[in-house]
Amino acid sequence: ARSRRGSRCRPTTSTRRWPRSCAPPTTAATRRAAPRWRTPTRRNALMFNNELMADVHFIVGPPGDSQRVPAHKYVLAVGSSVFCAMFYGDLAEEEADIHIPDVEPAAFLILLKYMYSDEIELEADTVLATLYAAKKYIVPALARACVNFLETSLEAKNACVLLSQSRLFEEPELTQRCWEVIDAQAELALRSEGFCEIDAQTLEIILRRETLNAKEAVVFEAVAGWAAVLGRALFLVRVPAMSLEEFADGAAQSDLLTLEETRNMFLWYTAANKPRLDFPTGARAGLAPQRCHRFQSSAYRSNQWRYRGRCDSIQFAADRRIFVAGLGLYGSSGGKAEYGVRIELKRQGAALAQRLTSFVSDGSSGTFPVWFEHPVQIEPDAFYTVSVVLDGNELSYFGQEGMTEVQCGRVTFQFQCSSDSTNGTGVQGGQIPELVFYA
Repeated sequence: ARSRRGSRCRPTTSTRRWPRSCAPPTTAATRRAAPRWRTPTRRNALMFNNELMADVHFIVGPPGDSQRVPAHKYVLAVGSSVFCAMFYGDLAEEEADIHIPDVEPAAFLILLKYMYSDEIELEADTVLATLYAAKKYIVPALARACVNFLETSLEAKNACVLLSQSRLFEEPELTQRCWEVIDAQAELALRSEGFCEIDAQTLEIILRRETLNAKEAVVFEAVAGWAAVLGRALFLVRVPAMSLEEFADGAAQSDLLTLEETRNMFLWYTAANKPRLDFPTGARAGLAPQRCHRFQSSAYRSNQWRYRGRCDSIQFAADRRIFVAGLGLYGSSGGKAEYGVRIELKRQGAALAQRLTSFVSDGSSGTFPVWFEHPVQIEPDAFYTVSVVLDGNELSYFGQEGMTEVQCGRVTFQFQCSSDSTNGTGVQGGQIPELVFYA
C-alpha cells in the first residue's frame, strides 16, 4: 500500500504517463510550451496558488477581508528562513491554517509567486505592502526589487510617504534618495497629500532639515494640516525667517499661534528691543545651485545675436539624477537692458515646465539666471530639451567654442542640437550658456 501511495505522483513505468489526478495541464498551449516547464523552476511555478498537493493554507489579511491561499511547505522553506523555522523548526506550526492578518493578500501572492517561479510582478498600489512581506519573511531579492521600483517611481508627490516607509523598513539608500527629492523640490513635497500621511517622528525630522529648499511660509502652510496633533513640532518652523508681509498674510491669521505668540512675532519684526521667541530665528541654508557652463568663450558682433520672437534651443542629458532649477542666459551687449523671456523644458515633446518672466542685464558678458517655478527632476541618460524665446534688446552676447560634454562636479552633461532651435543656437554657439541645477 505504501508503494502504491508513493507512486501516485510519478509517471507510471509502463506508460511513462502521469496519473490523471496529478498530471499538469494538457491544453494545446501547454503542449507547445512543454520544454519550458521541464526545469525545476517551471515545475514549481505550476504549483503556485494551486490546491494540488498543498500541505498548508494561509488565511491572509485582516478579519472580514482575508483570503485563503494554498501553499507547499517545502517550496516556502527552501526560499525563506522564516518559513523554514515555521514548518521544520523546534516550534514548527502544526495548524493546517496559518493566519497572517498583517499582510495584504495581493502582496502575499506576489511573495509566493516569486518563491515558486523567481518572477517578480510589482505594481505601485501594492509595492509597499510587498516590501513589508519580503522583509517579514526575509526574502532579500524581492525586497531589493521593491526598493528599486520605489526609487524609479520616486517623485515630489510621494517622497514624504516613501521617506517615512524607508525609515520603517531601514532602507538607507531609499532614504537618501527621498531626501534628494524632498530637499530639491521641498515646496512640491510639502504641499503633497502624502505629507499629511507620514508619522509624527518623520514630520519632526523634515521640519529640522537645514537643506529644505522652501520658503518658510510654505513650510508653515504645510504643517497647518497637522494642526490637531502638531504639538511641539510647531516650534520647529522658522517663523522669523518669513518676511513681515508673509507672516501678516499667513501665519498671523492662522489658528496655530496664540495671541501672545502673534504679538511677540510682530514686535520681533518691528521693535528695537526684540522679545524672546520659541521659534528658531535663523533661516534654512537650503541648497546651493550648481551651474553647468557649456561654452569656453563669449563674444558679440554688430549683426548678432538677434531675437525677434525666434526660439533658441538645445538638448542635454545627464548621467545622474539631477533637478534643473533654471537657466543662465546672456544679456544685452549694448548696456543695461530688460528682457521678457519664456523658458520651457521638455522631454520627448512633452512639456515638463514653462515660465514667462523677465530679467535685467547690466551690459556685461556674464550670465543672468532665470528660474522655473519649481525645480524639475531629470532622469539619468535621457535627453531633454530646453528652449528660450527672448523679447528685448536686439543684440546680445552669445557663446562660442561650445562643448558636447561637460563635467560639472559629479555630473557629466552631454549636449546636442535641437530641431526646435530657429534662432541659430546649437552645440557650438548661441544662447543658453548655462544649466542651473541641484544634485
